[in-house]
Amino acid sequence: MKLQDVKTIYFDFDGTLNNSIKIYSPAFRKAYDFLVDNKKAEPREWKDDEISRWLGYTRIEMWDDFMKDLDESFKDRAGAIIGREMHNQLLSGSGCLYDNTAEVLQSLKKRDFKLVFLSNCSVRYMEAAVAAFNLDVYFDDLICSEMYDFIPKHEVLKIIKNNYPMNQVIVGDRFHDIEAGVKNEIYSVYCQYGYGEEKEGDMASAKIKDIREILTLV
Repeated sequence: MKLQDVKTIYFDFDGTLNNSIKIYSPAFRKAYDFLVDNKKAEPREWKDDEISRWLGYTRIEMWDDFMKDLDESFKDRAGAIIGREMHNQLLSGSGCLYDNTAEVLQSLKKRDFKLVFLSNCSVRYMEAAVAAFNLDVYFDDLICSEMYDFIPKHEVLKIIKNNYPMNQVIVGDRFHDIEAGVKNEIYSVYCQYGYGEEKEGDMASAKIKDIREILTLV
């Protein structure tokens, strides 16, 4: 399958370019221990595949799904622990892009695609990712949900899409990415290797099992 005349590619980050469970799971466990210590949660063991369900969510979506009734002050404090730990791990070199990611981005850049980083993350985390992986070498623009008060990704895309040439495609591993494509009437590519369930990609224009497959789609 070929996506016709694509000129702009939006890339999600966690679960699409970044194998982020390696830094998210220890950060989540540290935040959960904080909640246990403050008697806001019961002690339990968390498996990586349980924790990964929230990768790709905004901060607001994550807490609404995970512990909706938790006091806002504790959501803020626990969320800050997660953000700080992930930020520190990225800067210390503990992060890991998926195999061949840099090469794919470089190839797309050489083919003159407009590349846009579009993630449901904080500015601080995005900046740490850029520093850790030299993402500014590949991306023409870097956008995260905090810049737009953590509104849904499809709303962010609606605001920004006219800044870039058509046709466009959004690449990601969660329903947020596919929903953004559908609601903005652009192509979407679902990354089956990421952290979403298979059904999250049902409405995608195409599905891939390896980041390198994007090179044959555009």
